[in-house]
Amino acid sequence: MSAAPRIEKPAKAMAPGVHFPPDVFAADCPTRRVLDRIGDKWAVLILILLARGTVRFNELRRLIDGISQKMLSQTLKSLERDGLVSRRVIPTVPVAVEYTITPLGRTLHDAVDPLRIWAETHIAAVEAAQARYDAAPRQG
Repeated sequence: MSAAPRIEKPAKAMAPGVHFPPDVFAADCPTRRVLDRIGDKWAVLILILLARGTVRFNELRRLIDGISQKMLSQTLKSLERDGLVSRRVIPTVPVAVEYTITPLGRTLHDAVDPLRIWAETHIAAVEAAQARYDAAPRQG
């Protein structure tokens, strides 16, 4: 019987925080921050909505069920800092703020939207698997 193929870890970074090429397995690699953003459900939901068009802050809050004003604000600031969304203040009374996905944000949306589609398509199978797992007796 042959052994499983060995998975090689990429070479170490040249200096702390410097990775050429990026090494997502290194604790100090900045690509991990990007993965954190991708793994944030609020960020993904915001990007999906903004890919459909420019949206005002309060409309985003209404469209994303369960997000608090504070969490929406924090997530939008992070997405703006990362260059994924742009913010525009409209000088009205009261002031209105709208958000638009950037070209960089569009590339991330194009990568994560298939995950949304997969989740919507396979939720019944995942729930059935969870029910089977929960019903099975467990040892130790």
